[in-house]
Amino acid sequence: MTEEKIKRINELAHKSKSEGLTEEEKAEQTALRNEYRQAVVGNLRAELNNTYIMTPDGKKRKVGKK
Repeated sequence: MTEEKIKRINELAHKSKSEGLTEEEKAEQTALRNEYRQAVVGNLRAELNNTYIMTPDGKKRKVGKK
């Protein structure tokens, strides 16, 4: 997700609060928010795929999708 897209999300949010959005802008806002959510979830999954838990007996256990 680029900085430009994040700025556009914020612009649309501010405009929505102040004067309202057109149907095209609402659709754009929804698409951008969904893209942002997918990026956040992808980053979280990548982080968890590189995370290990140390058990009391000293073994490492990888945190993964269950």
